[in-house]
Parts: sequence; structure tokens; C-alpha cells
Amino acid sequence: MQAMADHTIPTGAAGSEAGWTFISLRPQGQHAALRRAVAGLGGHLLALSPWRLQRLHGTPVVRQLQRALNCGRVVFTSPAAVAAAASLLPLVAAQRSPWLTVGEGTARALQAQGVVEVHAPQRMDSEGLLALPILAEVQGLRIGLVTAPGGRGLIATQLEAAGATIERADVYRRRLLRLPPRALARLPHSAHPWLLAVSSGEALQHFWQQLAPPLQRRLQAHAIAVVASDRLGEQARSLGLQRVVRAAGPTSAQLVAAAHATLTVPAAT
Repeated sequence: MQAMADHTIPTGAAGSEAGWTFISLRPQGQHAALRRAVAGLGGHLLALSPWRLQRLHGTPVVRQLQRALNCGRVVFTSPAAVAAAASLLPLVAAQRSPWLTVGEGTARALQAQGVVEVHAPQRMDSEGLLALPILAEVQGLRIGLVTAPGGRGLIATQLEAAGATIERADVYRRRLLRLPPRALARLPHSAHPWLLAVSSGEALQHFWQQLAPPLQRRLQAHAIAVVASDRLGEQARSLGLQRVVRAAGPTSAQLVAAAHATLTVPAAT
């Protein structure tokens, strides 16, 4: 998916952005990096978290994690999974096999824990992970999946279909939140254009379900969805968000870079 010419955003008289709003669906308390990046480009961030992350504790969780880390391959699905696992066990001492991540943010989180051998795809999504050569032959292999309930279901499904056995360790969970009413009330009055950052299909779903139909229609009419994968782009379009821009990946820098490129793309002649 490419940004289309009709995504061009009006600029101010001096040629800079006339003001724009970047809608973040990151988990509660995880908007800081996006906020800084957006402010640096003259935009305003509106945080509308549909959930917060909660680490899991206790002996059963630790045992689950130990079984997962003892597998022939181990997949960490997010930086939050790394942080939660590290709060339970010293990861640098636990690595006995290649460890894999969905993206570079998760890889950096593992490296910060002292883990050396980390494999991450250039295409930072489930499909990119599954295409890694190290997962080409998994018949009969036990693969640990360090994650949270829900999300990334494609990874386990595809690996099991290829003959692997999955040892799942849910080390944190997503607690659904009501969208903050004061922030939601500010949205209709926020500067246009609205750029909706989408790096999680579940987050988009829970966000959308809480919107009143008139606000859904305003987003359909005015918002540009900045998506981290083609799959998320398809989901956004299914909700009626027809203006979709594909970011290079799910990191804050990638999402904001795609938004800024949309703001400054030349108009069609």
C-alpha cells in the first residue's frame, strides 16, 4: 500500500503544517516516545488507550516461562513480553537456543537484558517472523512463545500447522479500558488532519467499538490510518477508513515518519 496523492495535507502560509493530530492507541502510559516525535514535527498527540498492560506473577507463570525458554526456539512477541519475563527470571542466564522477535523494538529489549543471539525480521510483523530462515523447518520442534493472551494468533497457528509444538507462556495481559472521556471529547475539536496510528489490530477493534456512530463517521471522513502492516491496512479499510498509509513498521519512529511523509507529499498535478 502506498500513500495516494489525495492524502496531501494543506500547509500554513509559511509552508509548515497548519496543525495536525496524531491519535495514539498505545497502551496506557506508553505514549511518551510518540508524543515527543509528533511535537517535534509540529503536531499534537491525542492519547486514546483502549487498554493497559499488567504483568503476571506467581509460581504457575514462572513454570510456564521456564518451559517456554527451554524450547528449541523461543519467540518474544513484544517489548512488554520481554520486560515481564525479565521480572520473573534472569533472561541472560536462561538462553539455551536461538531467540526470535517480531520486531526491532523487542530485539533491543532483549539485548538490553544481555541476550546476544536474537533474530528479528526486516518486515516487523507476524508474517515477517514466520518467513525467517530459522523457522523454515520446524517439524517436531518445540517452540516457546512468550506473549500475552490474545494477539499474534497467526504465529502459533502457522507454526503448529508446520508441525511444531508450542509452549506458550503468557507473562502479561491486556486490561481493557474505557476510552478516557475527556480525551475523547477533545477529538472533534482537534486540529485536522487526524492521523490514526494503528500498530495493533486488537487495539483498533477495542477503540472502534467504543466510538459513537457519529464519531466513527467523522473518522471515516477525515482520518488517515497510518498502519504498521498490510493486514492492519485491510482491517482499517473494513471499518470504513479508506485513506490508509503504510508505515515501514510498528515503532514510534516509523509511524511518525509515515505520518510526516503524508503531511508533506506533493499534490498531484
